[in-house]
Amino acid sequence: MQAIAGDSDPSPTNIVFILIDDLGWTDLGCYGSTYYQTPNIDQLAADGMLFTDNYSACSVCSPTRAAIMTGKYPARLLLTQWLPSGRWDPAKRRMREGRYISDLPLEEVTIAEALREAGYRTAFMGKWHLGADSYYSPEHNGFDLNVAGRDYGAPGSYFYPYEGTWKIPTTGKTYVKHSMLPGEQGDYLVDRLAEEAEKFIRANSEAPFFLMLSHYAVHAPLQGKPDKVERYKQVHKKDRQGPPNYAAMVESVDDSVGRVMKAIEELHLDDNTLIIFTSDNGGFAKATDNSPLRANKGSSYEGGIRVPLIVRWPGKTKPGSKSAEPVISTDFYPTILEAVGLPARPHQHVDGESLAPVLSGEGNLSREAIYWHYPHYNQHPQSFPSDVVRAGKWKLIENLESGEQQLFNLAEDIGEQKNLAASHPAKAAELAGKLEAWRAEVGADPMLPNPQYDDASRRKQAQATVHPN
Repeated sequence: MQAIAGDSDPSPTNIVFILIDDLGWTDLGCYGSTYYQTPNIDQLAADGMLFTDNYSACSVCSPTRAAIMTGKYPARLLLTQWLPSGRWDPAKRRMREGRYISDLPLEEVTIAEALREAGYRTAFMGKWHLGADSYYSPEHNGFDLNVAGRDYGAPGSYFYPYEGTWKIPTTGKTYVKHSMLPGEQGDYLVDRLAEEAEKFIRANSEAPFFLMLSHYAVHAPLQGKPDKVERYKQVHKKDRQGPPNYAAMVESVDDSVGRVMKAIEELHLDDNTLIIFTSDNGGFAKATDNSPLRANKGSSYEGGIRVPLIVRWPGKTKPGSKSAEPVISTDFYPTILEAVGLPARPHQHVDGESLAPVLSGEGNLSREAIYWHYPHYNQHPQSFPSDVVRAGKWKLIENLESGEQQLFNLAEDIGEQKNLAASHPAKAAELAGKLEAWRAEVGADPMLPNPQYDDASRRKQAQATVHPN
C-alpha cells in the first residue's frame, strides 16, 4: 500500500461523493424550488459552494457515471449510451446508432483505484449501472465494499425486498431483479443505503475513506414513503412541481444527506471531509418540472444536462458561495486528487480540470469549451441524436440525423427558445468547427446511414404505387 498523501498530517482528507439519479436542476430549495423540501441539502449549500452551470457528461445515466469514474468524456470511452439500451428500431430510424461498449473498461484507472492505491478505504453504495455483476462490478473497479451496486439502473421496488421485473426492449425477454440488500418488510431503499453509508463512515473514522453514495432515487419507479406522500398530496395541484411520490423521494434523499452529515459531525470529521453532491442527468419528464430550463432527461437541451452541484471543502470553499463557471462530470476526478494531495494523472483524467481554483475563489478554469456526443435515439421528449458544444455563453446543438444546427445565447436565453444559428452564422460556424475538431480528437464514433431504413422506405413507396389510396 502506498503512503497516504500528507502522511504526516493527522487528518488526511476524506471524500464523500453523493450522486443522485435523475435529480433536476430546480429540484432543491437552494436552487429555487418552493415545493420540494430539502433542508439538509440546502444547509450543505450554505456551508459550501453552489454551481449554477454544472453539467452531466450525458443526458442519460451510464455515460455520466463512467465520466465521473474515469475523468474522460463518454465519447473517448466509447460508452455513450445507458446500459443496456435497446431503443433503436432499424425499420424506423434513418441513421444507424453509434457503437458503444457495454461495460466500464477494466483498463481504466478509476478514481476509486487511485485513492485505494494511496491507502484509502473505498466503498460504493447504490446504483452502479456500469457493467455486468460478474466482472465489471464496483469490486472490480477499486471499491473495497459494494453495497447494492448491480448491473441494472433501477430497483424493482424501493420497498424491501426491492424485487421486480423488466421487459428488455430488444428481445422481449423478462429480466428479474432480485433483492440487493438484506432487510425486513417495510424497509425503504433510500433509508437503507443511508444506514449503510453511516455504518461505513463510523467504522472507518480513523482512516481516510472514500464513500460514494450513489442513490437509485429519484429514478422511477416513483415510490415514496407513505407518510411523506400523504403530506405532498395536501399541496394543491397547481402548486406542485412534481407528483407527490416524487416529492417524497426527494425528501427521503435529503434525509439521507442529513444522516451522513450528522455522522461526519458527530465523529468530528467536518474539517477534513470533502463532500460533493450532484446528479447524473436532468429530471425525468414525468417526474418533475425543469423550468426555466427546456426539456428533460434524455435531451441535449439544458433540462437534460444542466444539474445541481454543491461542494463543501472546509478551509477552501467560502460558505454560501456560488459559481457560474461551466463545469462537467469529468472534473471531479482531478479535483479529488488535488483535494487529498495526490499528484494529477493527466493521461487518465484527460478531459477533466481540477475545480480547486474555482472552489478556493482564486481563479477560473483554462479550457475554452465543454462537449457532448450522443449518437443514439431514446424515447424521452425533445430527444434526438446530437452533439453539443458550450463555449462561454454560447451553446451549439447539432442534430446528427438531420444536420440542423441550433445556436443559443444562454446568458440571455436560458430556456433555449430562440435559435440564433441563422442570425449569427459566424458564431455557429466557429462552434461547429470546434465540435468537429473535438470529435476527431476523442475518436467519437459516428452515426451512419441505415440501409434497413432505406429498404423499409422503398417498400412503402412501392406499396403506395401499386395500391394508391
